[in-house]
Amino acid sequence: MVKYTQKRNKVVKKLLKSYKTEIYPTAKQKQIIHRTIGVCRFVYNFYLAHNKEIYEKEERFVSGYDFSKWLNNEYLLKKPEFSWIREVSSKSVKQSIMNAQRAFKNFFSHKSGFPNWKKKSNSDVKMYFVRTDTKTIIACERHRIKIPTLGWVRLKEKGYIPTNPKIHIIKSGTVSMKAGRYYVSVMVEEAEKEKPILNDFGIGIDLGIKDFAICSNGKTYKNINKTVRIRKLEKSLKRQQRKLSRKYESLKKSKNNLKEVATRQNIRKQKLKVQRLHHRLDCIRTDYINKVISKLVKTKPAWITLENLNISGMMKNRHLSRAIAQQKFFEFRTKITAKCREYGIELRFVDRFYPSSKTCHNCGCIKSDLKLSDRIYTCSECGYTADRDFNASLNLRDCPAYQTA
Repeated sequence: MVKYTQKRNKVVKKLLKSYKTEIYPTAKQKQIIHRTIGVCRFVYNFYLAHNKEIYEKEERFVSGYDFSKWLNNEYLLKKPEFSWIREVSSKSVKQSIMNAQRAFKNFFSHKSGFPNWKKKSNSDVKMYFVRTDTKTIIACERHRIKIPTLGWVRLKEKGYIPTNPKIHIIKSGTVSMKAGRYYVSVMVEEAEKEKPILNDFGIGIDLGIKDFAICSNGKTYKNINKTVRIRKLEKSLKRQQRKLSRKYESLKKSKNNLKEVATRQNIRKQKLKVQRLHHRLDCIRTDYINKVISKLVKTKPAWITLENLNISGMMKNRHLSRAIAQQKFFEFRTKITAKCREYGIELRFVDRFYPSSKTCHNCGCIKSDLKLSDRIYTCSECGYTADRDFNASLNLRDCPAYQTA
C-alpha cells in the first residue's frame, strides 16, 4: 500500500511494509494472548452462526458494524454470563468480526466458499492491536516491542523491525501462535526507497519438480525436498504421526477413566510434537524460497518471466500432488510479485498452454512428440541440443506474448 504526504512543498511517497518475527512472551503475557485468541475465535463463530440464523428467519445479512452494536448494547447486557468477552482487547474482538464480514463478502462475490468455523486445534485467529491515537504508542527497540495490553515483549531477532519513531511509524499489528511458538507481525509506515538501476537483460524461470527453478542465465536451484535434512525430518514426522495414531487407538479401547485422562494428556503432547515438525519443515521451505527470490532479484534484471501455472489443476494428479505441494509454487509467485514491485522489475506471465518445453529456442520448431521422460531436447530440424528445462526457460524469457503482474 502506498500513501502520499506533502512536506515543505515536496511530495513524499509513503509505503506500508510488514515485518514478522518471533517473540518470547512471559507466562502472564501468554495467558493474555491465549485468552484474547480464544475470545476472538468465539466471536468469529458467533457472528457466522448469528448471520446464518437471521438469514433463515428474515433473509437479510447483518453487517459487522451492526453485529458489534447488537453484541455490546443488547446481547451482553441481557446475558451477563458472557461478560468475559469484554475482558480482552476490544480492538481484537472488533477485528475478528470484520474478518468474518470480509469472509462473507468474498463468498457473496464468488471469490471463495462459505466461511468455515474456526476450530481451537486448527485456526489462524490472531490477536490484533492498532495505534488509535497519540496515547496508544506501539514502540519498538532493538530487542523488544511494546504492544497494547501486553506491554514490553522480547524479540527473538534483534534489529529486524525498524526502531526510529520519526521515520518508521508502526500503525498496527497482530500476535499469532503456531506450534507452541509466538509471532508478532507489524505494519510500518516508511518512506519508499529509491528503486535501483536495472540491467538491460531479462530472466526466464521454468519451475519444476526435479529441480525447483531453472533460469535462463544458467543457474539452477535444486529441489530442497530431496536433501538429507528434509528427508530426516520427514522420516521423524512419520514416526511421530504413527505414535499419535497408536495413542488414539488406545483411547478408543480404554475403559478406565483415569487411564483415559492420562491418554488424552499424552495425545495433547504428541500433537504438539507433530505440529512442531510440520512447522519446522514449512519454515525451511519458506526460507529457501526467500533466498532464491533474493538471489534472482539482486541480479537486477529488466524483467522476469514465469509460466502461469494451473496449480490447483496440477494438484489433482494423485501421483504428483504431494511433490507439487512441497514445492510451494503459489507462495513463490506471491513473494516474487511483491519483490519485483519493490525493485521496479517487470514481472511477466506466459500462458500455461504456451509450448515452452516443446519449442526449439534456436529455430522455433515445435517437437510435438516430446515425452516427459525426455530430459534432453534435440531438435530434428536444426540439430540444436540442450537441457529440456533450460530450453524452456530461454523460450519463456523471449516469449513475445505475455501478461504483466
